[in-house]
Amino acid sequence: MYKVDDMVMYGSFGICKVTEIEKRDLTGEEQEYYILKHINSEKNIFYVPTNNDKALSKMHRICSKAEVDELISHMNSEGLIWIDNDIKRKEVYSRIIKDADKHEIIRLIKTLYLRRKELAKNGKKLRSTDENYLNLAENMLFEEFAYALDIDKSEVVEYIEKHIA
Repeated sequence: MYKVDDMVMYGSFGICKVTEIEKRDLTGEEQEYYILKHINSEKNIFYVPTNNDKALSKMHRICSKAEVDELISHMNSEGLIWIDNDIKRKEVYSRIIKDADKHEIIRLIKTLYLRRKELAKNGKKLRSTDENYLNLAENMLFEEFAYALDIDKSEVVEYIEKHIA
């Protein structure tokens, strides 16, 4: 499925490079692993079993510029996912971050941006938990978009604003 030198997103950990595919005995049984190194830290190494669907579901190829533009073009039509119950909201947002589905992450960001804006009108702020989920979601999405667009992560919001206006 993946080969050496492929660039992938690995869950909420960010962009990694497949540096090796090799058999290792890490669990008492030899099996084949994708060895991933985070692009910003050589110390962050992940061993992903090639036959473990749950672990593999956290890996996906970096999207292309065309895919980024397609995602951006649909941002305005994405629905909101605000949940009044704090516990339920935390569960749902946690799952979204864990699953790393870009459409759901966009919905999460959009929801929390709008919620923050609404609260600010009344001199209030997002709860710290919601702010943390927003930061996590932004980091995940913006890191991948920046890589795909070959721009700095700090330029992603401006790029999005230009393309949805």
